[in-house]
Amino acid sequence: MRIGKISFWHVHAWDYTKEALAHPDTEITAVWDENPERGRSEAEKLGVPFYASLEELLDSGIDAVIADAPTRMHRDVMVKSARAGKHIFTEKVLAPTLREAREIMDEVRQNNVKLTVSLPRLNDGYTLAILQALKEGLLGRVTQVRVRLSHNGAIAGWLPEHFYSLEDCCGGALIDLGCHPMYLARLFLGEFPVVVSARFGALTGKPVEDNAAVLLGTGSGAVGIVETGFVNSFSPFTIEVHGTDGSLLYGTPEEKLLVRTRAKGEEYAAKWHELPVHGSLPSAFKQWVGHIQNGTEAEENIRAAVELTVLMEASYRSAREGGAVRPESL
Repeated sequence: MRIGKISFWHVHAWDYTKEALAHPDTEITAVWDENPERGRSEAEKLGVPFYASLEELLDSGIDAVIADAPTRMHRDVMVKSARAGKHIFTEKVLAPTLREAREIMDEVRQNNVKLTVSLPRLNDGYTLAILQALKEGLLGRVTQVRVRLSHNGAIAGWLPEHFYSLEDCCGGALIDLGCHPMYLARLFLGEFPVVVSARFGALTGKPVEDNAAVLLGTGSGAVGIVETGFVNSFSPFTIEVHGTDGSLLYGTPEEKLLVRTRAKGEEYAAKWHELPVHGSLPSAFKQWVGHIQNGTEAEENIRAAVELTVLMEASYRSAREGGAVRPESL
């Protein structure tokens, strides 16, 4: 499968490029970039042509694209790719607004192309183990989910300066790193939030938030807490899922999954026990290739991606307006 690379803007652009080069059924055969100098340089490293326009890349004989363009361009590059009949693998978020996400999905469906969004932590072993524990009823009724993911990119200087562009990114820490705790919190809650309230901070004085927290309220009364930031040097990736009969902890701070529950008798109620975390699912990229080859759809991935866009749009509106936002109002 011949793949055209749409931009090297994103910090993970080369990660997906390397994955495409390593896959036995895919190859990178063309590059376009909104920054021609960067695009020519990366194309030269790959030994493939650089195309000055996206239309030329889409007409170069490729079968699919990997989109790592600025978030503000997602709608335009994916709509054009879908209309050209090219399958699409894209960095998150799918789009910054529900309107744009719907426009993308309309073109994907009308042109029968396969779309997958990179939501990698949906495929990780700890996620699968937590879902299994919830399925087994170890926690009873879920009452609260808290997921935190932060790094020190804004204070250590390793995050690219263009990741602080409000125009290009459509946000800061939340719409980038915060995507992961957001889609995980929604997943473990088991229901889509009916109200969203966000608070942002800009400790480094950047044009976008570098510190963020979002509160998710559900119809059942369960609460989700999403935390992220670019200004935390030693904050571990943590997951907490609490319920009427038990609690699950992951990454506090070790990468172990711990449970304490009344559902398995007195021994499990008396102290914390470690649950096994088995292997992960294939990566989102490998799943995408499989969907193309088998004619299947990434239904769960796409549903999670569209819901992520809704929650992101509601969060940014909440932060701007200083109040709670109901996703149904978008």
